[in-house]
Amino acid sequence: MKSENEILELVLQDRILADLLREVCEFDLTRGDYCEHVRVSSGAALKVVAGDFTGGRFFLCGEPRSIRPVLYASSEGQAGLIGRSLAEALQFMVGLPSWWDCLKFSGDGDVVTMNLAAEHLQRDELTDRPGITARRSQLATALSLDLETVPVLVTRLRDVVVGTTPDFVFTDETGEYESLFGPWHPSRNPSWT
Repeated sequence: MKSENEILELVLQDRILADLLREVCEFDLTRGDYCEHVRVSSGAALKVVAGDFTGGRFFLCGEPRSIRPVLYASSEGQAGLIGRSLAEALQFMVGLPSWWDCLKFSGDGDVVTMNLAAEHLQRDELTDRPGITARRSQLATALSLDLETVPVLVTRLRDVVVGTTPDFVFTDETGEYESLFGPWHPSRNPSWT
């Protein structure tokens, strides 16, 4: 697996790869704006590395000389770890269709519920975005990511998000953010029943 620096350097030097990462994962290095008055409960340093299309931000946590976990903070007030390293976070983003919705429809972090949501999201994505599977595979190869099956990725992502507390609870000037685990079940989405 590539290191954080190798991944960032590769993406910064290859515009086609950067565009593919933006299209497939909504991980856009050009949206890595500086954020003031943000912190995590442990006091670890935070560096914005990328943003998504909705105003969410991806942060590297800790000092640059170490393997840094990745924290995602949405524009709606949810935040949490999404990878123990940048490579792991990208594994989840590349391998799990709509990883963010998989967390939102998780029944507060229940892995069975998350797997059910992932099945629906994968089916929706294949219908709505023909060719996306090939682009995901292309991105995984370019970044040297080993992609597991969706159920394995769901379980691993859940375990990482659970590890947010107590050290990586995110706060900004508006206060403490909520968990990335949403209370909803897939049955809440009428198109999935």
